Amino acid sequence: MPERERLDHLYVHESVENVIPPEAFVEAFDGLDVSVDLVGDGESFGETDAVATYVPRPEFLDAGWVHCIRAGYDEFDTEAYEAAGVPLTNSTGIHDTTVSEIAIGYMVSLARLLHVYRDNQNEGNWYTPDYERPFTVENERLCVVGLGTIGQGIAKRADALGMDVVGVRRSDEPVPGVSEIFDPADLHEAIADARFVALALPHTPETEGLISDEEFDVLRDDAYLVNVARGPIVDEDALVDALDQDAIAGAGLDVFETEPLPDDSPLWDFEEVIISPHKGSATNRYHLDIADLVSENIDRYQTGETLRNRVA
Repeated sequence: MPERERLDHLYVHESVENVIPPEAFVEAFDGLDVSVDLVGDGESFGETDAVATYVPRPEFLDAGWVHCIRAGYDEFDTEAYEAAGVPLTNSTGIHDTTVSEIAIGYMVSLARLLHVYRDNQNEGNWYTPDYERPFTVENERLCVVGLGTIGQGIAKRADALGMDVVGVRRSDEPVPGVSEIFDPADLHEAIADARFVALALPHTPETEGLISDEEFDVLRDDAYLVNVARGPIVDEDALVDALDQDAIAGAGLDVFETEPLPDDSPLWDFEEVIISPHKGSATNRYHLDIADLVSENIDRYQTGETLRNRVA
């Protein structure tokens, strides 16, 4: 990277409160060799300032470096950052445990009816399912679409549970726990025999609406869709139709086309759909995970090294 001024200040924008407690996040930087302050809108920034934020603001383009605390940076104008010469980084690569646990939790719950038992508990019902309905995930096929950090985390844990894991990604480099890797062009072949399909790929123009009517037609009628990636990757109208027509068995969803999920969405009403409010990464130490990444990049910035997770 070209020569640059050393950072002397890290500003934490108040928007981080969308996912983490701001004050605890600031405290996580105790001992850092730069000053750390919590700020709102209307601040001015210079090339010796770094900003950690959840949302973009025009004034951030005057800073030395900006870090988006989430993995998705769709709202940030990467071309504007490149034109301004301001590095932009994101928080990908730290969600392998948190998000993959949610995906595994969906699959186990859908297989063993934990969600149905809880629904009945809320009504005070001693519920007994049909004998044929509960099953174990062991030996069931899981297709993980997208084998980045999160996808590999899902594959690792599913393999430990005895599942037959296959995956979809451009590279055919072997992945631990994955028995076969399909090219994205062979998506239909990859998902055709899967009991579970877990989406763990980024939202791009190429992946928008990736799972739609044709894909639901290909899936087994006893298959479950798990989406811990981004909502627009799934055509929600097509998903609702597939659920209505029993073309698939159910779904575990942490992300949606519109968030929060509208009150009138039909997805609320399916017993075999588990919904969580985009909280796949939510744990009581998430702020520390992000702080570790930001601290590493501050060290890299100060020494002129390439920043981790640079996206612009």
